[in-house]
Amino acid sequence: MSIALVALALAGAAPEPPGAGWQLAWSDEFDGPRIDPAKWGFEQDCWGGGNDERQCYTRSRRNAAIAGGALVITARRERISGPSLPPALRGGAAPEPVTRDFSSARLTTRGKAAWQYGRIEVRAQLPQGQGTWPAIWMLPETDAYGPWAASGEIDILETVNLGVPCKDCPGGREDRILGTLHFGGKWPANRQAGAEQHHPAVLDGFHVFAIEWTPQVITWFVDGQPYARRQAHEWSTTGSANPGAPFDKPFHLVLNLAIGGRLPEGRGLGGVAADGYPRQMLVDWVRVWQRPAPKASEVD
Repeated sequence: MSIALVALALAGAAPEPPGAGWQLAWSDEFDGPRIDPAKWGFEQDCWGGGNDERQCYTRSRRNAAIAGGALVITARRERISGPSLPPALRGGAAPEPVTRDFSSARLTTRGKAAWQYGRIEVRAQLPQGQGTWPAIWMLPETDAYGPWAASGEIDILETVNLGVPCKDCPGGREDRILGTLHFGGKWPANRQAGAEQHHPAVLDGFHVFAIEWTPQVITWFVDGQPYARRQAHEWSTTGSANPGAPFDKPFHLVLNLAIGGRLPEGRGLGGVAADGYPRQMLVDWVRVWQRPAPKASEVD
């Protein structure tokens, strides 16, 4: 078989399960001509995520598009205006406009796909530079236990300021990956439990970021290797006494590239670098795996 035919066969091959018993529940390989509206919606606001971020999120192809078999989320340095709050926070009021210095995109499967338990994998290449804040994360499909963070948040992967000088990093450049749970009560009574791991490899190329989520444990992985683990006794919510709550409900997926905000601006060199734009986050694929529930005959 020629090299071209081998490449074609591989491109059409079914995704390889991450282990025995996993079945593919949902995926996007980003191999079509445009972002699939049946799978993804767009946030469109300049709110800043409650973190004082500096971007307006748009649905423009200049900020999110399919190119080269990958989803490309592009942050641009440009003056742009949009709603100061998302619809959920406006209470039916007309949006008030605000102007920011950066545009970017935030995609979500809310209202289109959500999952309770499983293994969520995302293969991505991350942007570098002071003030960059790419994230792969999950939010509850409904606020069953109350407003954020009583109903939970699962951060599969965050990085801030990748590649900038870092005296505490092994290679002298920022290389930490973050995996975090948010829970507890409604802000400001929220709590969190997370981990940071030096992983110099993320400074180059694509990597697979994942969680395995069960009723008892959430484990974080990078390139197939676990690096953090949280157990159900470590989380809780003021909205329920259920031992698995709030992480016992369906959550949807969010992909975004933020610019600025309290977390990145308070680390590294401080603030937001004005050069190096556009900056891009590339996502090769997203895959959600689940194990089927045991049959009645298999349960003791």
